[in-house]
Amino acid sequence: ERGVAMTAPNALDTAEQDALRDALDDEYKSHETYAQVIRDFGPQRPFINIVEAEARHIAVLLRLFDQYAIPKPINRWAGQAPRYASIAEACNASAQGEAENGTLYDRLLQSTRRVDILDVYHALRAASLDRHLPAFERCVARGRSRA
Repeated sequence: ERGVAMTAPNALDTAEQDALRDALDDEYKSHETYAQVIRDFGPQRPFINIVEAEARHIAVLLRLFDQYAIPKPINRWAGQAPRYASIAEACNASAQGEAENGTLYDRLLQSTRRVDILDVYHALRAASLDRHLPAFERCVARGRSRA
């Protein structure tokens, strides 16, 4: 058609690219936060398990950046992770963060119809809500039972 800018058939539109950047930024934040908790308090559960999962999430998202030839944003959270006064405080904040992550993916799922991207978003949302959030909620409950 005349007057319509043509893009490569496989190219992501701006909203799809922005959504991928938002997902990656959030996964970077989680990974850096959990890694900081481990640096501050030692190899504590569930942080030692979930930090590894976050690294896998980042790798999956970076493959999408490669697949769609999108420039990879820098990890703005490196050296900028929040710090907590206790494991209990870290668990509470992390539970809230994983719940917010679910909400983020609810929004990102509306950004595309591409099955490969939707599959990744669904998997990452499920990891946050079905595995990470309950693990941090158990950590919060353990902290309360010690108080």
